Amino acid sequence: MSDNTTHAKRDDRPEESRRVRLSRTFDEDAELYDRARPGYPPELYDDLAELAGARTGSRVLEVGCGTGQATVPLAERGCRITAVEAGPSMAAVARRNLADASAARVVTAEFESWPLPQEPFDAVVSASAFHWIDPALRVAKAADALRPDGALAVVRTQHVRGGTEGFFIEVQRCYERFDPATPPGLRLPAAADIEGLDHVREIERSRRFGPTVCRRYEQDLTYTTSRYLELLRTFSGHRALPEAARNGLLDCIANLIDGRYDGRVTRRSLIELAVSRRR
Repeated sequence: MSDNTTHAKRDDRPEESRRVRLSRTFDEDAELYDRARPGYPPELYDDLAELAGARTGSRVLEVGCGTGQATVPLAERGCRITAVEAGPSMAAVARRNLADASAARVVTAEFESWPLPQEPFDAVVSASAFHWIDPALRVAKAADALRPDGALAVVRTQHVRGGTEGFFIEVQRCYERFDPATPPGLRLPAAADIEGLDHVREIERSRRFGPTVCRRYEQDLTYTTSRYLELLRTFSGHRALPEAARNGLLDCIANLIDGRYDGRVTRRSLIELAVSRRR
């Protein structure tokens, strides 16, 4: 699960309640999420094998598997996977996508309260989902799930400058019109300006892991108008807007793509992998 929108928070509620509330929006349309959300580049799985030991025969715990965007490729590489997903609809689609993977099972549960099995895992993997887990316990519980020298591998995806740059400058007018919380003149950051993953400091403070190794990948994906709107409908920030504002925003975006960009835009994402070994 992930949400990489480009605008600001929408309310003044405590961060914990906002995090929980937004995390539940993904389960509202699991089929759309499965259809619209992209996967990850092959190099990421090569690095997961090299750095985290996520290879044939390894026991992998995946935290927040969504509908299986990372689970399916890991299963195809021979990992024995237990995937924990809080959303029942998302978990059901993941099970369908993994129907041919006999060594993968999907558990419908919140990771925070899910009882860890006695046998430890070789790797804990969380792709675009770790930021939705309670920061008070996510690192400690991941460490508890691992064997000594097992690896915690966290993947984060962010929208960055590139692709159809003119569109992403112009589209901010749509966000400013229909979402007053959008800072005026907001611009996408360059990939080089993105700082490391937030949880790395938590890992250092925990003293339960060794140094973190990071890898970065950039991915350009081109969308038609309809496919881009489908992608936006999977983002929690868009889903949380009042219906009238959300519909107005999507109509504004569609008119911009069709009217000025010939019905196609390219979106650049920065995908980051951070791997930490348990002491």
